[in-house]
Amino acid sequence: MPRHPAAAPHITAIPGGVFSRFRSRIATLTGEVYPLHVGDTWMEPLPAARMEALTTAAHPGLHRYPPVNGIPELLAALAVRHGVDSGRILMTCGATGGLKAVAGAMLAPGEEVLILAPYWPLIAGIVATSNGTPVEVPFLDRGAGDIAGRLSKYLTDKTVAIYINSPNNPTGAVLSEAELSELAAFARAHDLWIWADEIYEHYAYTADCHPVAGFAPERTVSVFSFSKAYGLAGSRCGYLIGPDAQATGQIRKSLIHAFYSAPRASQQSALAALLGGDAWLADAAAQYESAGANAALTLGLPAPQGGTFLFFDVSDCLDERGLDGFLFDCLEENLILAPGASFGPGHYSNFVRLCFTAAPPEVVQRGVEKLAALIARSRLRALQHGGCGPLDDRKASR
Repeated sequence: MPRHPAAAPHITAIPGGVFSRFRSRIATLTGEVYPLHVGDTWMEPLPAARMEALTTAAHPGLHRYPPVNGIPELLAALAVRHGVDSGRILMTCGATGGLKAVAGAMLAPGEEVLILAPYWPLIAGIVATSNGTPVEVPFLDRGAGDIAGRLSKYLTDKTVAIYINSPNNPTGAVLSEAELSELAAFARAHDLWIWADEIYEHYAYTADCHPVAGFAPERTVSVFSFSKAYGLAGSRCGYLIGPDAQATGQIRKSLIHAFYSAPRASQQSALAALLGGDAWLADAAAQYESAGANAALTLGLPAPQGGTFLFFDVSDCLDERGLDGFLFDCLEENLILAPGASFGPGHYSNFVRLCFTAAPPEVVQRGVEKLAALIARSRLRALQHGGCGPLDDRKASR
């Protein structure tokens, strides 16, 4: 039966946008604004990796279709970096495009993906728009121990994959060798794929970052991005590495029918960043670590182990308006935060996420100081109307 003008039910069920109900208020902000909701960087990329550095004279055919898998020079450089055959690598339109291609290749209608939560907001929609079912598994803020037991509660005969993101967006947690080993054993025991989101691989501060594929190489598809690694979010260039050429070939079919290929110009920028960006990476990591530690100290939270975010519970600061009321109070201070329900609606509706790299460090710090003062006022009001614990006692990321 025709259903015009409606879209497909699995699309209409997906929320339209994280900030849609705040958009009109955000548009009216004046003066210094603190955009701590955006997962991006204030840093410009390496000069050689900027679009203005590209010319058709230096790169003949710059505006022609590239090979579907990727331009040969970039594939070769990535193969050396990761120690894999280039036939296992596919260039993608960011990590988002890579994960969409993976989901399209690996999910039959109704099949389920265990998503370790809190999680990057788009992954649930990627699964849903691929006719799969995202299953929220509270994990990254729950400490270690009995991983198999915790995941088994969410396992069904429709489960086909586990999504892992470490260093994690939004918690900043970095999974340990022991945790990754247990997750790999669980996937192997239940014949599951592992989707490893590795986009913050270069930004681990207080703990070692271990590639997930090292623990279950036969079943792991690893997804990477130049967006976070090298400040090239607008270029939309990422890549994935399959466990073998056969699996990568199947994902390639899905990729072709989604976006055909990653843009050639973006791949040239990515190649320049990869070959000449070590110093840029080191500088970015040092600045990010400092910004994250300063923000955490100001808010009385643990320093992030990695990534570019803080994620914390503000339930002890809420009044009868709930989290929306708190976020609107933040907007009165020109502070924009991301609501926690975007990272797991089943368990994190009273959390907020703060990105400490979205603006220059001095701007972020001024915003964080305003936030700390607002939290103190909100906490005092909540105490006067029923009680709450101190900021340091609230549940936060590890």
